[in-house]
Amino acid sequence: MPKILLIEDDEQLAKFLLRFLNSEGYQTDYANGQKDALRLFEKNAYDCVLLDISLKDGNGYSVCAAIKAQNDTPVIFITASADEACTVAGFEIGADDYIGKPFGTRELLARMKNVMRRYQKMSRILQCGHITIDPIKGIVYKNGAEMMLSALEYRLLLVFFSNKNQLLSRDRLAEELWSLTKEFVSDNTLSVYIRRLREKIEDDPQNPRIIVTVRGLGYKAVDE
Repeated sequence: MPKILLIEDDEQLAKFLLRFLNSEGYQTDYANGQKDALRLFEKNAYDCVLLDISLKDGNGYSVCAAIKAQNDTPVIFITASADEACTVAGFEIGADDYIGKPFGTRELLARMKNVMRRYQKMSRILQCGHITIDPIKGIVYKNGAEMMLSALEYRLLLVFFSNKNQLLSRDRLAEELWSLTKEFVSDNTLSVYIRRLREKIEDDPQNPRIIVTVRGLGYKAVDE
């Protein structure tokens, strides 16, 4: 039975969601503030976290950052804020999806299933050349040493490594980034992200051997 942590300061909405999630076969714990949420997270393993930005104490950004610092449990923000800056800020600290209030329960369920399915596919260790990803811990290693990537660089690398030796078009990669940021990704933006990623993972970024360009078609993660 999947286990969910619901962090929401609106008690009426929380009660409704608890009933709904339980009726759908999910075991759900509830917290209305940062302190209780982190206490529960430290004691239990969760398959997904539903997280409001506004909390009884603290805020959702701090909770998300603390969760992602421990492991890569999927986090979906549920919030009344429709501000674009708030959405982007959430993705930058590692949130996996975002749903604005009011929302339909079926949409919420579909988003939960989508992120959990994605994480299940990525639960194995991924390796290409001298780069290794541990998706459970959310850590990337280069030649055995831990390295730092931004949240979007990490997600882009996961797309490449999950489709190793497969051609990925620029449109496909742009769609993957859009699904995370909900922002249009231009050709230039995509090029910038790939360049930054190469600068961090390649021994010689000017002559990449892991993420290679297939001229006129796209890119490919190559495992020699």
